Amino acid sequence: MRVVLCTCPAADAEKLARALVEHGAACVNLLPGVTSVYRWEGEVQQDEETLLVVKAALERLPALRDVVDELHPYELPEWVVLGVDEGLTSAAYRAWVRG
Repeated sequence: MRVVLCTCPAADAEKLARALVEHGAACVNLLPGVTSVYRWEGEVQQDEETLLVVKAALERLPALRDVVDELHPYELPEWVVLGVDEGLTSAAYRAWVRG
């Protein structure tokens, strides 16, 4: 099981989240109202975005990344995969994510 962080414009968040679940993510939480400050093409930018928190089985991540590459409006979408401490995570929840 892994947790993935992905930001996107609010207008695209629900469509992207639904597509990720349709392609194998167990769950996608949408956290609206995130302010991102970042450097892009040599300039400091600031945007209001929605943070998608994706929970998925490790083996599904390549297909889910393909969905993001296809549907995400950004030239370089965020796709940060975080490890999960399997020993401290609920066994029942891990099983549900993998199912």
